[in-house]
Amino acid sequence: MSEVSRAGTWLLGEKSVSRMGYGTMQLAGPQVFGPPRDRNAAISVLRAALESGITHFDTSDFYGPHITNQIVREALSPYRDDVTLVTKIGVKRGEKGQWNRALTPEAINEAVHDNLRNLGLEVLDVVNLRLMFNPAKPVEGDITEPLEALIALKEQGLIRELGISNATLQQVTQARSMTEIVCVQNMYNLANRQDDAMIDLLAAENIAYVPFFPLGGFTPLQSAELDRVAAEHDATPKQVALAWLLQRSPNILLIPGTSSLAHLRENIASVNVELSDDAVAELDAIAG
Repeated sequence: MSEVSRAGTWLLGEKSVSRMGYGTMQLAGPQVFGPPRDRNAAISVLRAALESGITHFDTSDFYGPHITNQIVREALSPYRDDVTLVTKIGVKRGEKGQWNRALTPEAINEAVHDNLRNLGLEVLDVVNLRLMFNPAKPVEGDITEPLEALIALKEQGLIRELGISNATLQQVTQARSMTEIVCVQNMYNLANRQDDAMIDLLAAENIAYVPFFPLGGFTPLQSAELDRVAAEHDATPKQVALAWLLQRSPNILLIPGTSSLAHLRENIASVNVELSDDAVAELDAIAG
């Protein structure tokens, strides 16, 4: 039994995935743009993640753009039957790396075919619609047009399952009224708890919640309480932050990203951290 299996699994549609997954965002160059400094190192990290027991890989063709998916293909293809690749669309990178909104039917169609081509697939396992009404946070807005375009591509057999990202609860509800949604991907961590109620509602419906920036993203989590709990559990603060997410709800799937083998091993080892009720209460208080 692999270490990763200690965190358990979850069904994304009909496929079982490891709750401890891996996000590919850091495999591109600085600001997720251009090639990595060491392509071979990126390939090694992906293969090590797979060998560790991770079967859930989160990626996107707008990382690079195109470069990260091409690295995923080189590292993992031909893909094992138990591997699930989750991608996201809704963004098109500018010439200087800008994150531009791309939610027209034409842009949706182009993005799906870009992902298929660069990952080397005939069908995408899961596609998340990344909403861009505000790139930094969920903001209300009608999602009918881009989601209808995605549903049409699913009906063509190019996509197995759909999800939604950077979404409000109202948008999740709208999406579910139009099609089956297997996952929601929003920012959530110890210090950003705005989706607490959504997580519980999704758990009751057996829908996965996938937090991005689980360790704070561009502003890493820093807290005296986090440091204290980590010391008490003979763990690093990052491991405690990930362990808290795993214990928060069984429908939470983790996709921490790294381009370092050492950090990959550190992230995976968080599945061994068992937080006491007192420790969880202390960590819960960080967000106020």
